[in-house]
Amino acid sequence: MTFIPAGSTVRAPWALSITPESAGWTYAGLRLLCLSGESVEFATEDEEMLVLPLSGACVIECDGVRLVLDGRTSVFHAVTDFAYLPIGAIVRITGEGRFAFPSARATHRFPVRYGPAHEVPVEVRGAGQATRQVNNFCAPDAFDCDKLVAVEVLTPGGNWSSYPPHKHDTLSEHEAVLEEIYYFEGGPGYQRVYGTHDVLAEVCSGDVVLVPHGYHGPSMAAPGYDLYYLNVLAGPAGQRSMACCDDPRHAWVRTSWAEQPIDPRVPMTKAL
Repeated sequence: MTFIPAGSTVRAPWALSITPESAGWTYAGLRLLCLSGESVEFATEDEEMLVLPLSGACVIECDGVRLVLDGRTSVFHAVTDFAYLPIGAIVRITGEGRFAFPSARATHRFPVRYGPAHEVPVEVRGAGQATRQVNNFCAPDAFDCDKLVAVEVLTPGGNWSSYPPHKHDTLSEHEAVLEEIYYFEGGPGYQRVYGTHDVLAEVCSGDVVLVPHGYHGPSMAAPGYDLYYLNVLAGPAGQRSMACCDDPRHAWVRTSWAEQPIDPRVPMTKAL
């Protein structure tokens, strides 16, 4: 199943639990934890993870390191700080709010690390009604991991993102093989996947779309409703990459952006 409605994968203590096994692939995963002041302890086992506050703040204890994440009010309020958790670790997290745990099956063990909000590269991509904001907090050239890649995308109401549609399922000089997860907040919006399988889903907060292969995009924010999604990507390559191949029918759209103004609503957030 590539469209996963909110609340359909609850596995205590996780409010959302997508593992490589449950997704039917090899590397990428995502979990969501809701806390009301209590502590939760878990093992990372063979997955490297990030702790990404969607709302609220927390304290993380791992490998003798104590990290405090200031977090944010919501994904539409600010760019957040985050933490990296290595494979083979026992983690204790205490806080109030909602926290995403992007993950990837990995073999190299990095140390526990803190990612400051002010160091997150914020990119304005596209133009016109394809203008969107990309928070490249764990892009390959922004933060070092073994397999895991993760970025946030904010799309103002009425705009399209993940556009032109693209894929990354064939190894070539210009394309990396990646499994990809879209986790949504806000909306309603619509997500399209096609080529090898077909999805056109209305998405709102808590919904997930899995992309094992095929073209994906556009992600469409309904007029009046801003849309957020967290992309989690991972694949077999020794060097992390987000290289993709546009659908050749729509690749020309990129050239049209040079003549269009950038939507003044973007960027929508920044580090506090």
